[in-house]
Amino acid sequence: MAIEELLWDMDGTLLDTTVVVPAAFVRTVQKLGGRSVDAAEVVAAYWRGTPEVILEHLVGRQLAPDETDVYYQELESAAPDVYPGVREVFDGLRAQGRVRAVFTGASTRAALMLLRSAGLAADLVIGGDRIQRPKPAPDGILLAADRLGIDTPRLAYVGDSPLDLRAAGAAGSRSAAARWGHMYDATEPADAVLSHPQQALDLLVRRALG
Repeated sequence: MAIEELLWDMDGTLLDTTVVVPAAFVRTVQKLGGRSVDAAEVVAAYWRGTPEVILEHLVGRQLAPDETDVYYQELESAAPDVYPGVREVFDGLRAQGRVRAVFTGASTRAALMLLRSAGLAADLVIGGDRIQRPKPAPDGILLAADRLGIDTPRLAYVGDSPLDLRAAGAAGSRSAAARWGHMYDATEPADAVLSHPQQALDLLVRRALG
């Protein structure tokens, strides 16, 4: 079935947040009186879901909203890099009249902050706080397909981690592995393996001009 739209993971796919996001978590846990954690431990907890869920796991207790706000204050100073080629792909999608859509396990608030800081505009941003189950459950992709008004087989989800690819499969969408991402695993099956963001445009069905 022809692919009509692309849906993008954010961390490790659109933005290189390998340093800035774990660092924000580490500083936040320290300020909240938690035990000493490092970046590797933060990354290992990403599968748990939103920043709020991850923070409670790392700190070891339930947190009040004003405490989780500390993370967002730390994130304000983050300056993530956009992966080479991503801006051009987003420009191409806009030129084709397609939606620049993002689904991330991070919260919608965090995603909007990071995308804004990076200067990357998206038309649709869905964070992990908008769904019941995190990846590899299909919830976020199903919600995105509904918002885009298309059937899931006509949607390809581009992501670097195995959880991204499994979520796409569970949703009945095409999975496209981003080889440039920091969580890419060559042993994880995918419908397509992309070496560069530009190759994602090749997955799309051509639209007639005029």
